[in-house]
This record gives sequence, C-alpha cells and structure tokens, in this order.
Amino acid sequence: MENSSARKTVLVTGSTSGIGLGVLQAFGAQGCNLVMNGFRDQSEIKDLQEDIMRRCGVEMIYSGADMRKPEEIRGMMQAAEKAFGGVDILVNNAGIQNVQPIDEFSDEKWDDIIAVNLSSAFHTIKAAAPAMKKKGWGRVINIASVHGLVASKFKSAYVAAKHGMVGLTKAAALDLAEFGITVNAICPGYVDTPLVRGQIPQQMKEHNLSEKEVIEKVMLKNHAVKQFVEVGDLAALAVFLSSDAAVAMTGQALAMDGGWTAQ
Repeated sequence: MENSSARKTVLVTGSTSGIGLGVLQAFGAQGCNLVMNGFRDQSEIKDLQEDIMRRCGVEMIYSGADMRKPEEIRGMMQAAEKAFGGVDILVNNAGIQNVQPIDEFSDEKWDDIIAVNLSSAFHTIKAAAPAMKKKGWGRVINIASVHGLVASKFKSAYVAAKHGMVGLTKAAALDLAEFGITVNAICPGYVDTPLVRGQIPQQMKEHNLSEKEVIEKVMLKNHAVKQFVEVGDLAALAVFLSSDAAVAMTGQALAMDGGWTAQ
C-alpha cells in the first residue's frame, strides 16, 4: 500500500476462513496490525493467528463477536481501539446464506441473513468512523456480491442484503468523504469458498443436478470466464482500494464477476 509508513490496523469480519481469511492474510503481508473475527474451533483459530503473525511479523487479536448482535460488534470495535488505537481499514465480509424459494423461506433465516450480511456493516462503520475522522484517514471495503447488482432465484434474503450493502456503501461514502475516508464495495461472482460450497447440496436438490452440473450449469452459467473468482485476486483488489492510488475512488461497487454483469 502506498500509504504513510505508520502501521495501519485492519479489521476483517468473517475472517476465519474463505474470502475473509484471504483478505486478512493479504493485509498481514502488507505489515498491518490485524483483527480477526469469526467462528471456528478455538485451537484452529490459535494456529491461524500464530501462523500469520509469524509469517508476516504483525500483531493480531481475535474477536468472536456475533455479527447478529450490535452490542458484541461494539465490543469488538472497542477491543480493536484498546489494542491498536482504532481501526484504519475496515473490511465488512461476514456473510451467511440460505437457498430457498421465497414462499418457503423461514422468517428466522431472513432475519439472520439481513443482520449478518447488511446490518452488521452499518454497526461496524458507525463504530469505526469516529477514530477515522479524528485521524483524517480511513478505508471501508464492503464485500458485497454480484447479487448486489443482479438477482438469482431462491436467494431473496441474500439478494436483498447485498443490494442494501451497495446502497449503504454509496450513502456512507457521501457521509464520510470530507473526512478523508473512502467507502467502496467489491461485488464478486462465485468464489470457491465454504459459503459457496455450502449452497451446492440445496442447488442439487432444487435443480435435480449433480454437483458437477450445479457448478457448470448453475454457478458458472453467467460467468463469461468459466471459472471461480480467486480469493487472492479479490484480496489484491481490497489492498488496492486501501492504497493512496485509490484515493479518488469512493462510493463504487466494483464487479469482479467473470463478466456476469457485462451481459
């Protein structure tokens, strides 16, 4: 990152696996202090922390805050402030999914998806903004989805939340622009992660297809480039958006979708 030499602090929600872990590691490689969040076996989390700190030579703390609970989100942000003096770069990545026709979608699943995939980002941005304003510098990167730009069947809550994330990105960017804070969203197509893999059984059932057929005919159907988005490429974009080279970019929803939304 082409920023000042002062070490930045990066908080990535949902960063114990998948996209979030890849983004966290990419910022660790840049020499940033790290705040990891998410659910996983505690021994695995400890091993991850030790490995990243050893390889990158950075400081790191972990928070198991539940992204459905605003009070736990506030506690996580307070812990980051206590450890590192506040969050400089906030990456809202936490997400859950449920694939079901709208008339069969449970109320509980709807509420959880909206809370984790959308409302949590509001709460983290709200909590991080005061310290960023004080420093006159900050970066917020929201991991939205191609489903923040277009819709698919059986994903009413996810599509609603991700469209909301894109709208939140634009509104927050306008609110914070005068304070040296940029807010952008990345909208990936299908990324080969545990979240995506978890959708396959339901898709197999709904479409009466094999796993291979679901990947080829459902997930990558709209990808002009017939492959999953790589976590490392997405993480590299997040690092770029945090650099001085991206200072004029704010309020943007950047598609990394294999050409999906070009059609």
